[in-house]
Amino acid sequence: MEYKNLDNNIVRKDSFSPGFNSTDKLGGSGNNKNQPESNQDNDKKSFFTSEKSAFAWEFVKIIIIAAIIVLPIRYFIFQPFIVKGDSMIPNFHENNYLIVDEVSYRFVAPERGDVIVLKYPLDTTQRFIKRVIGLPGETVKIKNGKITITKDGKSTVLEETTYLPNSVSTDGDINVVLKDNAYFVLGDNRPFSYDSRRWGVLPKEDIVGRVIFRVFPFAGMGLISAPSY
Repeated sequence: MEYKNLDNNIVRKDSFSPGFNSTDKLGGSGNNKNQPESNQDNDKKSFFTSEKSAFAWEFVKIIIIAAIIVLPIRYFIFQPFIVKGDSMIPNFHENNYLIVDEVSYRFVAPERGDVIVLKYPLDTTQRFIKRVIGLPGETVKIKNGKITITKDGKSTVLEETTYLPNSVSTDGDINVVLKDNAYFVLGDNRPFSYDSRRWGVLPKEDIVGRVIFRVFPFAGMGLISAPSY
């Protein structure tokens, strides 16, 4: 870098000051402690101070921009949740770290098989994780360990072997008609899950979002997709 006033860091020979020669620099002699610093030294200090200030400002700008991008995503689009309890075994276990999409259901309806996080209707401060089984306008019947879905006069026994072992049966004696914006949800761990069989249908307004990604454990990391029926 080019500095201004470079001539000022050399003291010219003065015939009336025999103690100096033409190459002595201001502040360069141990016997001249009271000599002022050169403009070059001052410029260097200013240069480095400016560099540090510029770096600090750039760092602050990066933090601000990251916050502007990340915080809305974190609080309004995708939410992390940690599974507590065993109601979704064998597919989700205690301490699984999941990412939940909170936006999609504003534009599309939940589908059968979606794994969702919901507000417990009897205490909306609590959050549950369940699987969507029955959709609005359907009749859900549970009898002899099987789930039957009826709509428009057509009945189908729900086949869940893509995500549950063949040995799993769904206990209960349920027959419920789902009105508009009402869903029937179950935990995958059927013998032990506290779900729509116990506390009733789930209003759409209590659905927080759809589980889309498992972060932890790393061995199980990946996208979570709805099964085919």
